[in-house]
Amino acid sequence: MTIPEIKRLPLAAFPVAASIERAEAFPAAETLPRSTPLAPAAVSGVEVELVTDLAAIDALRDEWDELLAASAADEIFLTWEWLATWWRHLGAGRLPALFTVRDRGRLIALAPLAGPAPGSRPGLARLRFLGSGAVGSDYLDVVVRRGEEETALAALAERLDRERSILDLVQVRSGRSAVGALASVLERRGWTRFERTTHLCPCVELRGRTWDEFVATLGSSHRANLRRRLRQVERAAGFTFRRAITPGEVEAAFDSLVKLHRLCWSDRGGSDALADPAIVEFHRDFCRLALARDWLRLYVLEIEGRPAAALYGMRYGNRFLFYQSGFDPERAGISVGLVCLALSMREAIAEGAEEYDLLHGAEPYKFLWARRCRSLSRFELFPPAPGAGLRNWLRRGVWMCKDGLRRGLGSAVGRPAAPGWQPLRAEVES
Repeated sequence: MTIPEIKRLPLAAFPVAASIERAEAFPAAETLPRSTPLAPAAVSGVEVELVTDLAAIDALRDEWDELLAASAADEIFLTWEWLATWWRHLGAGRLPALFTVRDRGRLIALAPLAGPAPGSRPGLARLRFLGSGAVGSDYLDVVVRRGEEETALAALAERLDRERSILDLVQVRSGRSAVGALASVLERRGWTRFERTTHLCPCVELRGRTWDEFVATLGSSHRANLRRRLRQVERAAGFTFRRAITPGEVEAAFDSLVKLHRLCWSDRGGSDALADPAIVEFHRDFCRLALARDWLRLYVLEIEGRPAAALYGMRYGNRFLFYQSGFDPERAGISVGLVCLALSMREAIAEGAEEYDLLHGAEPYKFLWARRCRSLSRFELFPPAPGAGLRNWLRRGVWMCKDGLRRGLGSAVGRPAAPGWQPLRAEVES
């Protein structure tokens, strides 16, 4: 395929690509100090402090909870429980860089970031979100108290402008985020901003529907297959579908999830989701904390007294979040994975959930259920530096060419251009 042919491809031929982490050399960033208040002249009465140790992060727990509930970024992946647990298990090789913004002592914003470990090679100093990377946290953001956005972001931008670190912020909700507003403030200070869509989060509308009403909205072939498989599984000997609600049940159900997830991926090259022991222990600890907050939704489907499928989700606010699942390949013939997912949706409806969020990943099975999705973006923000403008624009051009070629060529041969790339099949929220 020639370049002109690629340019003539319709927009539908360019599916959203998975984010690819890169590390290029840039001018060395200043070393992050432990704690330095913002100069009062910048924003009167406002102080920005940099928290760099776990004990101080733990001490913020109550304030963190209150601030998150009072923000527009209230997501489970921004809770203290998720991010502090992530740091304990997966923060090796990183240095916490959590910025707090206070107005006369009252916490009005929190930027949960991490930097490179002390002694890292100069020129690659980047600040990234806590929780980013292998665990796949979605809807990450800077947490800002409603009504305090202008003050908080001005103060945070002032501090970041003095830090001169690169910001590499992923899994941010496109179109409505504090990160997007912060990026605009930094641009006015001469920073360079790159933003691109990286993932889709398919979402299933449940509001105001009974289970039967919801099933009636599904495509005819999917609906018929679902009903057939439900009858088949529910009539199987020893069928049960249970939610783990005690600490002992959670431990057993989580072990079943890990085992079934690895089993169902064993003949497909394996999965990174629950392979690393550190990731497994992160989720095990988070499950304990989530159970105590009544967020955890961990289900096991059994046939003949043995786990046949398991599903790990969370209920947060009015949404059910589907995180991970697994099934016994020996039961694949009766679609136990499909049935487990369907039954978790039925439970979500019974609980009054208004949405079932399948989180990031445009796998085809998700669009059997979802009719709309949210997009996630990656923001890269570069502080002013001699010669940086031309280098950054050249870099952006190279990325656009590579992404366009890869997506276009993948569509031309009738398959995704890379693992996880799928055509857009649902309405995308802005």
